[in-house]
Amino acid sequence: MKLWSILGNSQKLDGGAMFGNAPRAMWARWASPDDENRIDLACRALLASPLNGKTVLFETGIGAFFEPKMRERYGVVEDRHVLVESLAAAGFAPADIDVVVLSHLHFDHAGGLLAPWSEGQSPSLLFPNATYLVGRRHYERALEPHARDRASFIPELPALLEATGRLELVDGEHSKALGDTVRFHYSDGHTPGLMLAEIVGPDRVDGETHGGVVFCADLIPGRPWVHVPITMGYDRNAELLIDEKKAFLADKLRRNVHLFFTHDPQCALAQVVRDEKGKFGTAHEVPALHARALAA
Repeated sequence: MKLWSILGNSQKLDGGAMFGNAPRAMWARWASPDDENRIDLACRALLASPLNGKTVLFETGIGAFFEPKMRERYGVVEDRHVLVESLAAAGFAPADIDVVVLSHLHFDHAGGLLAPWSEGQSPSLLFPNATYLVGRRHYERALEPHARDRASFIPELPALLEATGRLELVDGEHSKALGDTVRFHYSDGHTPGLMLAEIVGPDRVDGETHGGVVFCADLIPGRPWVHVPITMGYDRNAELLIDEKKAFLADKLRRNVHLFFTHDPQCALAQVVRDEKGKFGTAHEVPALHARALAA
């Protein structure tokens, strides 16, 4: 099995919102703000093939579905569908994707499912052969969002997914589509039922899997958020997220599971480390994956 990091459309968002209650003097050391206090963010997907005999895309980024006014409001840099271009550069087309795994349905993670905006055209899906995996609890949230996060969802998306007949709602650690090759963890601090997909590693120690890669989604958007107290203003429950993140990182460190970051503009993959004071960090940082073997 090989892994590719697949860049989607990039964003510029307010640094204060991205770093919650951390002061600018702190977060500006990690991400340089522009004149409007915005920082650069990636929307990076992970492609794995063959995984359980399938070509699997983990998330799709924000895509190009916004009309121009909304694209500007949400800081989407490019007006074309960058994810499709990146897939083509890796040798794949949307029709080649057998499974799309979605950590959650916020537009910066699921918008790339949709064709680019065209005036007068209704939203439509781009992946004609894919089974779509979404956590059941989060899907229920998407159907009835809270007023605080309603704007983060694409209203038409659930009906489009259901209409394909290829939507699988995931309840536990494994899915029908991917079997034992992918293990799912769950988090509620950012959004209810956030689903974190771990591509299971090749090694076993005392009956536990070791190695592998986990898609960190918005539990840990990039390297700065590995620092446990750092959260986003978009998180629904920062204290819960901190507790979840601490347990998550300890588990991945113990089992040598590498972290895949979706929003870090410079780093796709890193190994978890912990210093003598117990502070988590990263090492062996990799900017991009190009047909990389899982165990490499």
